[in-house]
Amino acid sequence: MQSDFETLADDLCASIPGHEVLLLSFDGETSDFVRLNHGKVRQAGRVEQRVLNLQLVHGSRHSSAAVVLSGDHAADTSRCLATLSELRSQLPLLPEDPHLLFNAEVSSGTHVGANTLPDAADAIDEIVAAGEGLDLVGIWASGGVHQGFANSLGQRNWFTTHSFNFDWSLYHQADKASKNSYAGTEWDSDEFARTMAKARTELDVLRRPARTIEPGAYRVYLAPSAVDEITGLLSWGGFGLKALKSKRSPLLRAAEGKASFSASVTLSEHTGAGLSPDFGPSGFRKPARTTLFENGAFSQTLVSPRSGAEFGAVTTGASGREAPQSLEMEAGDLSTDDMLQSLGTGIWVNNLWYLNYSDLPACRMTGMTRFATLWVEDGEIVSPLNVMRFDDSVYRMLGEGLVGLTRERELLLSASTYGKRSTDSALLPGALIDGLRFTL
Repeated sequence: MQSDFETLADDLCASIPGHEVLLLSFDGETSDFVRLNHGKVRQAGRVEQRVLNLQLVHGSRHSSAAVVLSGDHAADTSRCLATLSELRSQLPLLPEDPHLLFNAEVSSGTHVGANTLPDAADAIDEIVAAGEGLDLVGIWASGGVHQGFANSLGQRNWFTTHSFNFDWSLYHQADKASKNSYAGTEWDSDEFARTMAKARTELDVLRRPARTIEPGAYRVYLAPSAVDEITGLLSWGGFGLKALKSKRSPLLRAAEGKASFSASVTLSEHTGAGLSPDFGPSGFRKPARTTLFENGAFSQTLVSPRSGAEFGAVTTGASGREAPQSLEMEAGDLSTDDMLQSLGTGIWVNNLWYLNYSDLPACRMTGMTRFATLWVEDGEIVSPLNVMRFDDSVYRMLGEGLVGLTRERELLLSASTYGKRSTDSALLPGALIDGLRFTL
């Protein structure tokens, strides 16, 4: 796809007169998808798609459109040139945009990740064998994801990554299931076997009679997948400049120095890990690392080009959402293997669900437990818990209530396939918290 994109970009950019600028952003993938239910393959298919976004700029006016490409160079060039003609006719009718900003300094680069993926059929055979006799339900997605950028100023960027993501559950009944994911760039049969063994153990626990506990504050262990739900909601405006300047950020108090997390919490956008592209549709390159919180204190914001123009700030090349795409939390010193003993008596939470803000200025969240949430007494798992709602401030959860973070961290790749496979990821530890507040 890279050579096809670059050839098409060269032809389109050659048609642009000197008083205009053309920005091209490419998304492509070749993906295998397999849906499983009751431990059997129910649907399988392959998707190949290529989409080119064109943005034509004249002064401070700009117009854009997306073209689905066929892979036939002559046909694609003809369609894109016709689209450019339409965009050019629109420009005089559009208002000037005071917040338009694109990279005018050429900064080219290429990243092509190695393809060490398993054959999808082989992986599915292994999954089906491991789930023999169980109600295993899930979806497999694997293959190459490609993104590119080009402009008529001469900049060329390309990014390719190859990954797999198996998002699945072992289902017992009603709301009781062991939800899991195994994702990465290289399949490890031993690692998958360990993950499946853990899921089977949880399923055995879920067959016990479920317990309902009274509302109150409990000692809780949040697995990395549960921490991911919390940091994911924080990313809805929490780390972006626009939300801070408009006073709509849930982390405004931290940015103003009026609140903080525990000194053990350091969060960053780690683009240098290579799981997401280091460039955006405006051509700006992203820093290898942007520290968002350092030792509990608010540090930096993610700045999109438009926010940079609006507020006179240096852009970090962030997307328009100004949300992390490669979020990383530094590890702590607790051992996951010893976590049952560290928890003592309390709640083991593997997954949280349906999170939202109950008090956004206070960064207070509410949400539901789901799937394998377990009651633990004296370091021993006793029973599954019925669904409960938590409601607490993240400043407390990751602040005075945080006992510690685990040494081991889990790489969680986004399972989103809305429109295209996502390259977002999070590298997160588990968190042991004192006094997490649960309601009915």
